[in-house]
Amino acid sequence: MTASTNITWHEGEISRQERAQLLKQTGLTIWFTGLSASGKSTVASALEQHLLHNGINAYRLDGDNIRFGLNKNLGFSPDDRTENIRRIAEVSKLFADSSAIAITSFISPYRADRDSARQLHVDAGIPFIEVFADVPVSVAEERDPKGLYKKARAGEIKEFTGISAPYEAPESPEIHIRTDQKTIAEAVQQITTYLEDNKYI
Repeated sequence: MTASTNITWHEGEISRQERAQLLKQTGLTIWFTGLSASGKSTVASALEQHLLHNGINAYRLDGDNIRFGLNKNLGFSPDDRTENIRRIAEVSKLFADSSAIAITSFISPYRADRDSARQLHVDAGIPFIEVFADVPVSVAEERDPKGLYKKARAGEIKEFTGISAPYEAPESPEIHIRTDQKTIAEAVQQITTYLEDNKYI
């Protein structure tokens, strides 16, 4: 893939601050990470619903609306996983720049990729909140709603995170949720409290 060289950045007429004032909302990205079946998508979906019902513009990016569209040309090799996260980071930054709360829900197994996503937001002055949906592999494997762990154990799925591919847990996420010890409502409340305490909502 060749990068374009004959392009120039053109700044818009409305600043992020002005947009936030007009819309009465600060944009940011809430980045869920965790093993498959860790509950991250379930909590992310419930959080999106909670925020919208409270009049806060939020939009969730996950495998269904990214992997089947923007990133449908990517597989699960280390390089493709990195490119997958790079694109998601850029898209979430754009949503957050528009004053929406972007909620991403992806395994995003590599710490360096998540750090790059964070730095992209930091450089743009956009808040980035990492949420670690944490469960032991044994619990995720027991849940296994799509039967993926079973297939991975049988060798039918190669490079499956937590089984045949690594997952690098966050070292200092803004929010750490043991989803096997909290209800969905409790997890959403934990995140909402963090957002309120930090004056994001």
